[in-house]
Amino acid sequence: MTDKPIPQQTVDGTWGDPRADRGPVHPSLSEAGRHLCAGVYLDAGYRNRVIDELFVHEERIVAPSYGYDATRVLAHALRARRAELGWAVAVLGAWFVGSLLTGGVLGLLILPFLLLALADWLRGRELPLVRLLGMLLRIYAWLLLALMVGLAVFSGLAPTDLGGADGLLGVGVTELFPSADRDSGPSGGPGSSAVLWWVPIVFAGVVAVVGLQRGAVYRTIATDLEEGRFADHAGDPAEASPGTRFTRIRDRVRAEQHAPVIMYDVNDPFCGAGDPYQPWQLSVELRPREDLGPDQRPTPVTNAHLVARIVPLLERLRVPSPHGSLQAEAAVEDRLRELVVDECVFLPANGLPHRDAAQVVHRQYAEQRAAAIEEGGERRRHFLRVRVGGWDENLVVTVFVRVHTQGGMMMLEVAPHVLLPVRTEFHNADADAQRHRNNSALGKAASALRHTPGSLTASVATLARGVSSLWRIATAGHGGARPEGPRLSVRELASQDNGSLFHLMDLDRFLKTIQDRIVGGVTVALHEAGWHTEEFAERAVSVAEGGVFIRAVHDSAFSVGGSGHVNTVKKQGGTR
Repeated sequence: MTDKPIPQQTVDGTWGDPRADRGPVHPSLSEAGRHLCAGVYLDAGYRNRVIDELFVHEERIVAPSYGYDATRVLAHALRARRAELGWAVAVLGAWFVGSLLTGGVLGLLILPFLLLALADWLRGRELPLVRLLGMLLRIYAWLLLALMVGLAVFSGLAPTDLGGADGLLGVGVTELFPSADRDSGPSGGPGSSAVLWWVPIVFAGVVAVVGLQRGAVYRTIATDLEEGRFADHAGDPAEASPGTRFTRIRDRVRAEQHAPVIMYDVNDPFCGAGDPYQPWQLSVELRPREDLGPDQRPTPVTNAHLVARIVPLLERLRVPSPHGSLQAEAAVEDRLRELVVDECVFLPANGLPHRDAAQVVHRQYAEQRAAAIEEGGERRRHFLRVRVGGWDENLVVTVFVRVHTQGGMMMLEVAPHVLLPVRTEFHNADADAQRHRNNSALGKAASALRHTPGSLTASVATLARGVSSLWRIATAGHGGARPEGPRLSVRELASQDNGSLFHLMDLDRFLKTIQDRIVGGVTVALHEAGWHTEEFAERAVSVAEGGVFIRAVHDSAFSVGGSGHVNTVKKQGGTR
């Protein structure tokens, strides 16, 4: 039983609690969102997935954004892409000009650098044999590079001596390295040896361009994405000069990402909420209590009534326990104080004439909710949604609850979902930026030199991706395509595979607390209506503790309530 009246639902689906004095930070200002924005500067693969899903495929309705703002992530992804394209042109220009100044000698470094870039790619693969191949390829590339540098230094050797190195290196050195012939310069004169002195100078220029590129990335993270400046959403430089296409997509995403009507893809209806974590369901027969009077009959329970009895118990989780004073209670930092309880309706995205029609459906939430809560349909489904954003929205626990009565039976469905913390390299972006900017000149030069071998292939790939995106935007017809539900969530793509013990302990606590209150609310509603509750309470506790599950999750070895079940959380294809 509760000591306050059932709260009234607002038009946007939320439930108001007059005693709640603290809510979660606005999604556009969360730490998790800031880390996602930093990630698009650090990981080209992640940035491309963000742009492809949100910008290229403008026919796709965005996935719900739990604890972040997808428009800010997209704005920074596009800004990072523009900057990367500019630096790619600069790097390729440095290589081209350097090759001209050295009579093509600098171009000899392209082959070993390509091999080093390929070795780095192979080193990141999972198969041991492939990693071994990458290590051997790296050794060969460095040997090749050392021999080429040696040939350049000792360019006074006879052409026959250089020709003998062709078989060792596997390349035609005398053909690719004509300036090594002491009898001819780049113009056929005796100045060929002087050209070689340009090689270290020009190569240093290429390294300097690579170093400036890396410095620009870390400067952006340290300044524009600094915590204080990120809190000024209106002053975000990534949205300073929006184009027509970005403005149109931004307005759509803002209208869709937090709407109580969720337009979903039938193959992944909970896209955006994270990994399913031990969802369960329970069906019980509704039997009248024996202690009712002879003239009393149980009151029929509706789905709306059951939901309304659950909500107050959940909202009471926001209220701190007595701590001796109001000041001590106000200082409690438990994330349950920021618990969000609302309702949502799931609708399939297919069938809409155009993506903009989804906004018309969003304004019909009250009608959709009234129809969905009692119908128990397959495609249109009503859920009570309970969300807790822990660790500055880096650990998001969302529990979807659906109750339904049919034929004298009551069905309870509980579908917990978890967004694990943002990837470590994104989370550590601030520290990495500070380390790089405060490093010595020698340290910055060494870092730039280490990344120079892969700069050529990375620049070519960047230009290819940019051209490919523009080509698909111009020719694929996404703007007039049939609307689709989301295929992926940019937040899910950036999630870790697992969390720390602290994260998992908080996850366990949030889920157990929320599920206990859900079971308690249904029990109270059934008892007040005159129905038996013993069987439901016993079976609900058994199921919630790990007795029966709809399906498990992948790749993770932790459990709710110590049930001992091994969970496997299946990740969407990411860039890790």
